[in-house]
Amino acid sequence: MLFSSLTFLYFFLPLLLILYFAAKSRAWRNGVLLVLSVIFYSWGEPKYVFLLLASTLVAWLCGLGIEKFRGRGGASKAVLVLSLVLLLGSLMVFKYLNFFVDNLNNIDGVAISIREIVLPIGISFYTFQILSYLIDLYKNKVAVQRNYFLFTLYVSLFPQLIAGPIVRYETVEKEISCRTETWDDAVSGMRRFTVGLAKKVLIANNVAAIAEYIYSFEEAAGCGAYWLAALCYTLQIFFDFSGYSDMAIGLGRIFGFHFLENFNYPYISKSITEFWRRWHISLSTWFRDYVYIPLGGNRVGRMRWIFNILVVWALTGFWHGAQWNFLLWGLYYAVLLLAEKLFLGRLLKKLPAVLQWAYAMFFVVIGWVIFDLTDFSQLSAVLAGMFSFNTTNWELLLTGDVSKVFNLLFIIPGIAFSFPIANKLKVKENGAASAIAVNFGYLILLALCIAFIISSSYNPFIYFRF
Repeated sequence: MLFSSLTFLYFFLPLLLILYFAAKSRAWRNGVLLVLSVIFYSWGEPKYVFLLLASTLVAWLCGLGIEKFRGRGGASKAVLVLSLVLLLGSLMVFKYLNFFVDNLNNIDGVAISIREIVLPIGISFYTFQILSYLIDLYKNKVAVQRNYFLFTLYVSLFPQLIAGPIVRYETVEKEISCRTETWDDAVSGMRRFTVGLAKKVLIANNVAAIAEYIYSFEEAAGCGAYWLAALCYTLQIFFDFSGYSDMAIGLGRIFGFHFLENFNYPYISKSITEFWRRWHISLSTWFRDYVYIPLGGNRVGRMRWIFNILVVWALTGFWHGAQWNFLLWGLYYAVLLLAEKLFLGRLLKKLPAVLQWAYAMFFVVIGWVIFDLTDFSQLSAVLAGMFSFNTTNWELLLTGDVSKVFNLLFIIPGIAFSFPIANKLKVKENGAASAIAVNFGYLILLALCIAFIISSSYNPFIYFRF
């Protein structure tokens, strides 16, 4: 089920709010949230809800085992290793097995036949959440959760279940069983949800239509058109994914949960290093804490440190999908980050701020082209076209589908709201009248989003496929 669907906005969310706030005890409210979260996930993939629940049961039992055998030689560590093998093994089978078999079948004489496996929605996100709990529990950073239903609520909590942010157990450990819902949080949450919905429906969906159109109209596209498509996808993926994170954070706040921020205006970055401190924060910090630091981080020799960087970013790229372009994208950023840390960073600091920003955005945009195009022949053609002098047949391109002219209008607000301009547009609420006016403005924005949802056929979230 999509947050940006009429089913969610008109039926699921109102029903959940009524049932949730009608329940008076914490146990009943958690029960409502758990049942509705499972229904939310099973709406599109009913059979894979059993995989979610099985993964949760395995993790819960292994968590009990880690706690029970703590201090008894290596038994606790053995349980942790077992849990990692089972959960990562499940991820490998459902997300990567088809990919590896297909590549093996490209070798002469190899013909492995397996049934096509459909990727369960959100498996990468909820698997990483579960792993963070088990690893932190082993390190004694969090307390074991002995209540299976509360642990299942943590894993299946619908706002962040399908596309993040990756919520660590320590973030919501206390709020799962002891939290307070307030009117201020509810209002703030609905506002945040509306902003996220607007990002997705008004900006991401419209600029996405331009990028897809250009890539499908090769006979008219040239250097200028390919750069326009790259810019549109750059805006699309930011407003699509940060919009989902905003909606997840907002919905969580309504029910008393306070998730951490996942984006911090990444397109104002002046280096690639800074970009990854601001983009998909929950994923980058996950790999830092659970892969990079355990490998030794930067507290090792130079060659080992370079190896650590390459491993982390290869895994980061491959986490996004079973395609070679994602691995290439991860290694692309590994090389850029290594260059900045070894010598380029010192040179960048000597440049004017605007040139530092231009450098970062140039490589970010190129990176999104690599990320977007899974077909290597198309990727090669587009990158070659971006750096060629081939002219674009704008007349043919624009007359081929005149509706795209309307979509072009959303590039300007897309660029503007990639910067912290919204912070300067906030109205100070000094009384009831100003608060009512602000809330009325959010209602108008919500109504506008619904109007676009009704009239649009394009609506999927990019990160649903990861």
